[in-house]
Formats: sequence, C-alpha cells, structure tokens
Amino acid sequence: MNPYYYILSINGLLFLFSLIFYFFPPKSINSFYGYRTNKTMKNETVWKFANAYFIKQFLIYSAVSFVAALVFVFINKNISWQPMAIMLLSLAVSVIKTEQEINKNFDEDGNKI
Repeated sequence: MNPYYYILSINGLLFLFSLIFYFFPPKSINSFYGYRTNKTMKNETVWKFANAYFIKQFLIYSAVSFVAALVFVFINKNISWQPMAIMLLSLAVSVIKTEQEINKNFDEDGNKI
C-alpha cells in the first residue's frame, strides 16, 4: 500500500473528523454525537464547555498528528504502526487535556467551581 494513502486513511480521516466537529458542533446533550462522558452529560453547562474545549484540542492535535505523519513518511517510506500510534496519541492527549479542564472547572455533580 502506498504510504501516503495509509496516512490519509488514518491521520487524514482523524483530521477530517475534527473539522466536522469544529464546523458542526453538537447543539445539545445527546447519546450520538459529541464529547460524551457521564460527567459531561450531567447538565448543559458542562456539555457545552467540554465540547467547546475538546473540539479545539482535537483540531489542534489531529492537525499536528497529520503533519507529523506526513513528515515521518516523507523521511522514511517503510512505515507500519507509527501513523496509528501518532493518531492514538493525539486522541489521548485531547481527551486527557479536556478531562483536566473539566475537573478544574466543575465538581463531581457538574456544578461550576
């Protein structure tokens, strides 16, 4: 498989999802679309905060992972697991940073601190 197609299908797809999230954020609490955790679905305030923050982080880190994977494949055409690892790392960082911000700003019941 062409390594550039692999990057487009893994990291490019992640970046596409982040753009969709950015331009079409979830409007209200739902069980289908958005940054859904037990804490974020407690009330509308937490939901809006978490989704707004996650979308920004997701867009930044998915763009960075896409560019990093392209640079990586440009340097070394023999890739296997590296683009997937970069993608998973960018997702993990986005989720962890969002959870940290939620915990800084809201208590366990979803009330603003």
